[in-house]
Amino acid sequence: MNRLILAITLLGCSASSPAQDWQIDKAHSAAQFSVRHLMVSTVRGHFGRLTGTVRYDPANPAASSVQADVDVATIETREPKRDAHLKSPDFFDVEKYPTMTFRSTKAEPAGPGKLKMTGDLTIHGVTRQVVFDVDGITEPMKDRGGERMGAAATAKISRKDFGMTWNRVIEAGGVTIGDTVTITLDVELTRRPAAGS
Repeated sequence: MNRLILAITLLGCSASSPAQDWQIDKAHSAAQFSVRHLMVSTVRGHFGRLTGTVRYDPANPAASSVQADVDVATIETREPKRDAHLKSPDFFDVEKYPTMTFRSTKAEPAGPGKLKMTGDLTIHGVTRQVVFDVDGITEPMKDRGGERMGAAATAKISRKDFGMTWNRVIEAGGVTIGDTVTITLDVELTRRPAAGS
C-alpha cells in the first residue's frame, strides 16, 4: 500500500541536473490506509516499514521510475485483535505474502507541483495497475552529507480486486468492512552525493 508508492518527487529539481537516485527514508516515511467500518466510521492504520528507490530525471520526468516495498507484517491499527485478523488468510495472509510492492510504469505531470504516477501494485499475490495522485512535492534541501526532499501520494483501490473478499453482513443491513481502501503515502527521500562530487 503500498507506499507502493513513491516516485514522488518528479517535478522538484532544476532541469539542469542529471538523473538522480533517491532512497526512501524509512524512518521519516509512512504507508497509511483507511477503510469504512460498519458503514458509519473510518478505520485508519499504517505499515511500519516502507523502503525503496526513486530514479529522478529532471530533464525528462516521464522517464523517471519508482520501486517501493512494504513489509505487510508491520501493519498496525491500534487494536491487536484486528491486526492479527488482518495478517491472517482472511486478508493479507502475511505468512504467504509478506511484501506489498509498487513498480512504476509511467509518470505524467498533472499541474504545478503535481504528478500522476501509474504502476503495478502487488498485494496478496495479485498485481493490478494503480494510479497515485502525487502532490506537495518539495524542493531538495541540503542535509548533512546529502539532500532531502519529499511529497505525498494517494490512491484508491478495491480490496476485492486483490483477492481480499472477507466480510460479514450486519443485522441493520450493509457489511462490516467497505470495499474501497484509500492508500496515503507520505514519503521523505534522501540522496547522498557521488564519491568525489
